[in-house]
Amino acid sequence: MSTAAAARTQSPAPVPVRPRPRLGWRLRFGALSLIWGFSFLLIKVGTQSFAPFQVTLGRLVFGTAVLAAAMAVKRERLPRGARLWGHMAVAAFFLNALPFSLFAYSELTIPSTLAGICNATSPLWGMALSMVALSEDRPTRVRVAGLGLGFLGVLTVLGAWQGFHGLDARGTAMALLASLSYPVGWIYVRRTLAGSGNSHLSMTGAQLLLATVQLAVVTPLFTSVPAHFAPVPLLAVAALGALGTGLAVLIQYGLVAEVGPTTAQMVTYFIPVIATAAGVAILGESLRWTTPVGAVIVLAGAALTQVKPKGAAS
Repeated sequence: MSTAAAARTQSPAPVPVRPRPRLGWRLRFGALSLIWGFSFLLIKVGTQSFAPFQVTLGRLVFGTAVLAAAMAVKRERLPRGARLWGHMAVAAFFLNALPFSLFAYSELTIPSTLAGICNATSPLWGMALSMVALSEDRPTRVRVAGLGLGFLGVLTVLGAWQGFHGLDARGTAMALLASLSYPVGWIYVRRTLAGSGNSHLSMTGAQLLLATVQLAVVTPLFTSVPAHFAPVPLLAVAALGALGTGLAVLIQYGLVAEVGPTTAQMVTYFIPVIATAAGVAILGESLRWTTPVGAVIVLAGAALTQVKPKGAAS
């Protein structure tokens, strides 16, 4: 018996486990903010050589591959049941296939900075929809004020008093519809898939797989095979999928498990800041004063919509 083994035999007292450093989740929070913030830049670069549907399909393929690898490591299986898969197909459409495609199409005509800011309106849409679709989400004066303030910020970003001058209305509308699609999907998930008994990893893996199938059916109908695969756009699509979709989901669920959904969802308020900085610094996109000012108003309004009534569970 070795000295180490003998020591273990003679020392029955367990070695105390050191607590996980508090800095750990903050680092992952920052990484998630950077990954999702740079996603809009990666979409822009990808659409320089590939059609929007192709960018979305590539994103989903690489993202699904990351989750499949994670499921294999943890030995988790896909959920079972035709009814469950039917609900997940709807969720995959609203949470992945539709918004990913809309953002890719929008960035053909609008800057990645504007797309990132439009993404920040998702909590506003969620608040407006939950007041109608979820009876347990009671509106309060603070949350309604936040809703109004947020949409005032949207009008500021778009320069409404200038008649939306120099703004591509179609591209902006697509980006706003993409941000609306997320709360529609989450409300559907909350109504149909809550309490299914399956892990978040297996459910999300199945959801991304279904979204990939949806895009695999649609993409050949509207696009042709690229004549060549430029390395930089191809790498952008691969990073968008592997990091911005696959790895980001794994980080997000880890944060929710460790610090709770309220803290984890605060990442939403950092995404437009990073997307704007990346678009201006790396892509050389122009920035009007209305964009950062409006973005601050949007984020303030979104923060107010997340304020829960006194006594409500967090």
